[in-house]
Amino acid sequence: MSRAGEAGAETSLVTHLRDAAEEELFGDIVPFWCEKAVDHQYGGFVGRMTNDLRIVPEAPKGLVLNTRILWAFSALHAAQPDSTFRQLAERALSYFVDFFLDRRFGGAYWMLDHRGQVLDDAKKIYGQAFAIYALSEYAAAFHEGEALRLALEIFELVERHNLDKTHGGYFEAANRDWSPAVDMRLSERDLNERKSTNTHLHLLEAYANLYRVSRAAEVRDALRKLLLCFLERIYDPRTRHWIPFFNDEWQPRSRVVSFGHEIEGSWLLCEAARLLDDGDLQKQVRQMALNLAEVVLTEGFAEDAGIYHERREDGQVVASLQWWQQAEAVVGFINAYQLSGESRYLEAATRSWEFIERHLLDRQYGEWFYELLPDRRPNPEMYKICEWKGPYHNSRMCLELMTRTVEIAKP
Repeated sequence: MSRAGEAGAETSLVTHLRDAAEEELFGDIVPFWCEKAVDHQYGGFVGRMTNDLRIVPEAPKGLVLNTRILWAFSALHAAQPDSTFRQLAERALSYFVDFFLDRRFGGAYWMLDHRGQVLDDAKKIYGQAFAIYALSEYAAAFHEGEALRLALEIFELVERHNLDKTHGGYFEAANRDWSPAVDMRLSERDLNERKSTNTHLHLLEAYANLYRVSRAAEVRDALRKLLLCFLERIYDPRTRHWIPFFNDEWQPRSRVVSFGHEIEGSWLLCEAARLLDDGDLQKQVRQMALNLAEVVLTEGFAEDAGIYHERREDGQVVASLQWWQQAEAVVGFINAYQLSGESRYLEAATRSWEFIERHLLDRQYGEWFYELLPDRRPNPEMYKICEWKGPYHNSRMCLELMTRTVEIAKP
């Protein structure tokens, strides 16, 4: 095929992705969360819902779900102002302030019961990160100073209590009063280690959003140090993978490979480096991002274009696939295409989206399934809405595609 023909084919793929993203966002994801997720009985939003839309009335309400909803409707309003988006963003913010916010010690509780009573008062830094991320987005979308003040307040608490001032990076969790926690695990499946790539990635994402809105020098400095953690501590240039867990001194505690976090992080770190406007740092991050995209494409990309959950230390690949890895793959591969101009990354993004269309979109009840079993059937034991699954990865994927495809199409 001639170069002109290749360019025409690439333009066609880009146009297809843009149109598909817009249709999926406003024709499926947004209506589902606007119409199905509001908790009319107990306030805020539903804590859990099955695939066939049965609400679990006494399900707990998680900080991550509430803040991801807050982020999503704020980001949607910024992209396409709408009174419904504003109303739902305000609902999420009000619930956060009234129930999740710890007025005595600052920061946000990890988990509430269905009535808003505290079930788990831990200050898990992953959760604080999503609070910062969402509050910053709300402040940007609605030019609201109180949300930005809260985001900066939580940032200062994290910096004061969970920054490792000796070795750099951040400890995973604290008790309610910000004293050091014994149990550092984010979930039962995680290791009880002092530092994790997952928490650092989402803290970086949060700090980048906070810096975008606040332009505060202390946030900029913390963001730069986080980027250096990834370049100097977390990334292993020998394997081109990220190391998932560490002790205080950054000694590796696991060699599990999380393909989803690597492809997600490949583009999030590029966005953070771009905000800092540091040419040398951008160059280093760009190379790492391309290496990550390449290794995920080579080692984590199934024959039918699904992204594997992870690879265990014994080399066995976890064959079940979750919704978030697939969404992040589309953005990560598009980002790699923008960085390199290599058409194979655009093709990978397109194949990832087609995999989502075939297997993850729930054509009967709406939104996406949480997880696919190895035979690609939806896992019936996983919820459509739960503490971990909200309108974040997939709505962000659509918004990123809508923006990036316009950038790609520019002469």
